[in-house]
Amino acid sequence: MTPMREPTFLILTALAVRPMHGYAVIQEVGELSGGRVVLPAGTLYAALDRLTAEGLVEPEGSEVVDGRHRRYYRLTDEGVAALAADADRQRRNAAAASKRLRLRAAGAR
Repeated sequence: MTPMREPTFLILTALAVRPMHGYAVIQEVGELSGGRVVLPAGTLYAALDRLTAEGLVEPEGSEVVDGRHRRYYRLTDEGVAALAADADRQRRNAAAASKRLRLRAAGAR
């Protein structure tokens, strides 16, 4: 599997706990990234369409709130597996980098 781009990883992470509507995903991604990743609505919905086509997320109902249509999305089992695999990849990479930095700090080459 190809490593995920950060926005994709964060969208899937946002949906890992419960289904969410688009605006809530945008807010959650911002919070998860400490404000570094800001998703415009058009970018988010294009990503959700792509992730739906890939089988990683799926629509889960909709509602109208204050005259606005909210479509909810949830992570599929395939999405859970993909997110877990990429989190593990990132964890391994971070461990390797940390080890090398410790070696550097210790003066090893």
